[in-house]
Amino acid sequence: MAMARNESLARIVMLLCFGTALLTIAVRLYASSSTSSIEPVSSSKKAGYSKAEGSNTKKFQSQDVKAQNPTKNDASITDKLAKFLQLDRASTNGNDTARASSPQQSSLNSKTSNISKESRLLVDLSDRRVYVYRMGEVIASYPTGIGKKGWETPTGSFQVFHIQHDPIWRHPITGKVFPPGEDSPLGDRWIGFMSGQDGEIGFHGTPDDTLVGSPVSHGCLRMRNPDVRMLYKQIKIGTSVEVRH
Repeated sequence: MAMARNESLARIVMLLCFGTALLTIAVRLYASSSTSSIEPVSSSKKAGYSKAEGSNTKKFQSQDVKAQNPTKNDASITDKLAKFLQLDRASTNGNDTARASSPQQSSLNSKTSNISKESRLLVDLSDRRVYVYRMGEVIASYPTGIGKKGWETPTGSFQVFHIQHDPIWRHPITGKVFPPGEDSPLGDRWIGFMSGQDGEIGFHGTPDDTLVGSPVSHGCLRMRNPDVRMLYKQIKIGTSVEVRH
């Protein structure tokens, strides 16, 4: 009985020793594998990413980069906010510059100024025609009647200052008033560029096309109705007019 007990105790001790040895070996293997897996991580972090951490590490690092370096969208939003604050401050202080710099108003102002600067009219009394220039090029020309003897069309440089649909005409001598209509001596368009003691001088239509090209007016430039309608569309207030022989 005593021998049997001793043998069982010896077996237990051997099993414990064997188990301890296996546990020690396992711990060493685990420690060595952990050390080898850690070393690439530290070196790869210097390069900017970690293979061990996988996609999560890339996500975190990309978020850090975004936090440190704002995107163009963020910058544009910041610029827009700054401009908005500047405009709001200007309007609060009663400054009209902010209001005048709006895109719609700027485009309308530029169109008006471009028409007056780029377009000009040249009236050549010798060949009795008016030439429409734009950007230095002739884009149209129309025959005109001119002032008769004693009522010669004035020469010089002028600007369009009065335009009107269906004008009313007062005779400079008799004072008779001619209402607008088919029989009106002024036709249905008026483009005034000079004002004198006897009234305005300008371009106008006529009920009689046969008079166009002849010296029959009181100083005005008489045109066919379709022509003066076209000219009316090609000018604005401020368009320069040069009249020469």
